[in-house]
Amino acid sequence: MTDPRTAILTAFADAGVTGWLHALDLDSGTELGLRSDELMCTASIHKLPLLVALHQRAQAGELDLTEPVDCPPDGRTPGPTGLAAMLDPARLSLRDLAYLMMAVSDNAAADLLLSRVGLDAVNRTTSRLGLTRTLALHSFGTMLAAMKEDTGSGGAQALADPHVIARLRALDPEQANHSTPRELTRLLAAIWRDTACSAEHSAAIRRLMGLQVWPHRLAAGFPFDDVRVAGKTGSLPTLRSEIGVIEYPDGGRYAVAVSTRTARTSAILPAADAVIGTSARIAVEALRFARA
Repeated sequence: MTDPRTAILTAFADAGVTGWLHALDLDSGTELGLRSDELMCTASIHKLPLLVALHQRAQAGELDLTEPVDCPPDGRTPGPTGLAAMLDPARLSLRDLAYLMMAVSDNAAADLLLSRVGLDAVNRTTSRLGLTRTLALHSFGTMLAAMKEDTGSGGAQALADPHVIARLRALDPEQANHSTPRELTRLLAAIWRDTACSAEHSAAIRRLMGLQVWPHRLAAGFPFDDVRVAGKTGSLPTLRSEIGVIEYPDGGRYAVAVSTRTARTSAILPAADAVIGTSARIAVEALRFARA
């Protein structure tokens, strides 16, 4: 069998990306990594720690997931999906905001939840789980505002310039929300093993992760009717990432975190998206071979 790390590196090179990866067999503990302890910008992946913190606070009786939240259009965090793209006032429960945050990565929904849960609570959650290198430094709106400031007068069109990309604080793990691939698979393991929250709340988190609508990254590597993929993407200029759990009909469960960076600044690079699924499949197949 070809060394899986070599195969993953080849896949990354063919797609024109630099990649980071960690894969973990949730039952045997067998793992496979590539730059798995290097810091990475989490971008929208950090919505998962926020979701866990939300459910931990609900479990503790500190908030009610059915609590209604008014969502006026003024002041909403921008974004291309969900409330962020809507024009009219809305009123949703905390748990329905969480659905929008996870299913379509709605930035406005995420920041409404963050204002209720608290940034410190998100970091207490990751700390309690032993994720010492996973840290939320800012809201999603703050991240986007920093990007707007860093691009300068050129606006969004300036993101085609590699020199502008190089100065984005949002792409510097020391200045942005961050984690490592290994810690992200540990977070997934805690959710799937019901140690992040109670069994009831962990199941609710897994349900939302299974409702994510994007099929072009992690899920693209597992196009089988009987294999279930639940994940959360993260995207910024030149950065494409996804973490998730792949569940096979024989009971095998595998947590995977993949992050990639491209030299090209194009917003649409299908090969860079697809290699996330390809590399995850190579890693999972290696873990399944080790199980046999």
